[in-house]
Amino acid sequence: MATQSSNRSAAARKAARTRNARSTKTQAKRTQANAKRTATSARRTAQNASRVATAEKNQVVKVAEQAVDVPVGAALNLTDRVQELIEPWTGRTSAERKLRSYRTQLTRTVKRAERRGSTARRQSTRKVETTLRQNRRKAETTLRQNRRKAETTLRRNRREAEKQLRKVTRRAEQVQADVVQQVSALR
Repeated sequence: MATQSSNRSAAARKAARTRNARSTKTQAKRTQANAKRTATSARRTAQNASRVATAEKNQVVKVAEQAVDVPVGAALNLTDRVQELIEPWTGRTSAERKLRSYRTQLTRTVKRAERRGSTARRQSTRKVETTLRQNRRKAETTLRQNRRKAETTLRRNRREAEKQLRKVTRRAEQVQADVVQQVSALR
């Protein structure tokens, strides 16, 4: 009867060791999977920031093209109007005087349009660059934070897994010593 009791006790101890070992392995796998997910998340954040930067760059190019196209179109429209007004004139001196007047007005209008276009282009460029810098900083900060979290979690879980492994090893050695002692006592 005493032998059956000690056998059950040994079997129970062995089952407990097996459960503890499996639990430690499972925890280590979970930790590793969590670290991979965190790294993937950080990578996606960086890719999204890159996409946003590309979209904003395309917007800047479009604004710059508009800044060039508007004054050119305005100058061409004014040139057409000037030609329509000049054709019916017959007197040379009055035509020249009128032309000078129109040329002066045209020059003023073009310069004014150029100044407004230049100002708008600079403001837009500045705004886009500022937004780009802010988004890049945010993405880099998020990436650093996520990387630190992943590394910290990985270190913590590795330490915990090693601690659990040491505990299980000590228990196994203790159980083994107890079994050897009981076997020796039985002989």
